[in-house]
Amino acid sequence: MLVFRRHAWFVYPACLLLFVAPGTGRAAEDDQGPIATSVAEAGRAWWFQGEYAGRVKCGYRTAPLGLQVIALGGRNLGAVQFPGGLPGAGWDCVTRQSADGTWSGEVASLAGPDCQFMIHREKVYVYDGDGVFRGWIYKVQRSSPTEGLLPPPGAIVLFDGTATGELNGVRITADGLLMEGTETVRPVRDFHLHIEFRTPFMPEARGQGRGNSGVYLQGRYEVQILDSFGLSGEPNECGGIYKLIPPRVNMCFPPLVWQTYDIDFRAARFDTAGRKLKNACITVVQNGVPVHRNQEIPSKTGAGKPEGFEPLPIKFQDHHDPVRFRNIWMIERWSREPEIYGDSGVAAD
Repeated sequence: MLVFRRHAWFVYPACLLLFVAPGTGRAAEDDQGPIATSVAEAGRAWWFQGEYAGRVKCGYRTAPLGLQVIALGGRNLGAVQFPGGLPGAGWDCVTRQSADGTWSGEVASLAGPDCQFMIHREKVYVYDGDGVFRGWIYKVQRSSPTEGLLPPPGAIVLFDGTATGELNGVRITADGLLMEGTETVRPVRDFHLHIEFRTPFMPEARGQGRGNSGVYLQGRYEVQILDSFGLSGEPNECGGIYKLIPPRVNMCFPPLVWQTYDIDFRAARFDTAGRKLKNACITVVQNGVPVHRNQEIPSKTGAGKPEGFEPLPIKFQDHHDPVRFRNIWMIERWSREPEIYGDSGVAAD
């Protein structure tokens, strides 16, 4: 199950406004605006962004409500409310409502067609579209149940804070995190892969320019990494099989929060003439919630290498955004099903 942590703050009266100058972060080299790779660089907007949960009045009863607040650059904010709870924690995966607004000092105000929110010190005052007060919800910080999961006996450790010799092109930050743009030394066929990743805070960037990377399985099939926090969950967003298959639910945590992928992959099967017999198949668990389950992948994705019988390395894409990785390990799988690869006529178990 997902792990929730509620932040404890003393709440001042809602009308109190205090001015705090927003942080500037680190300037990007292109038009994507400031980039922060740590909370210290993120500025004031980061403190409003995040997930909020609790119960509010619904008729004569109370009902759970989840809210995701997204920093959009400057003092602009967006929000999405989820009746029933946050994604992966009660939401029905259908009903959602958007709001937008701004922040000033320690207070943010957002409004949508049928909802209004006032945020102060990590507490959200919830109103309906008529301005009727419905209750409070509070900021939570979720963590994946597999965050920090240690590799079992027999696993191949790809990265543990040091160069293990299992990755090519390794670049490590001063605080021991793996930078984007590397690949496994060994080619792979069927495997289980555990990855922990963190997207940067890029509030002014949009779409594919917002914390972009990806895990290319066999260098062919990309599981997208992106800051898709609060988005609808499209094939080119985080958790998607790039441009082919959307995640069942958008399980993205906010940027600068560690996230996990636990991936089971079975390679495509080919006959001796090179004809494909079976599609590749994948299960992806993001932050403890399955976003793909035994999903066939009909073709390569995006810039992936052409499909074929030969095993290839796993690639951690460099899309020029400072995505960070840690605690990466793999278990190779050996299928009992007879398999034939290439034109050699040799069957392998």
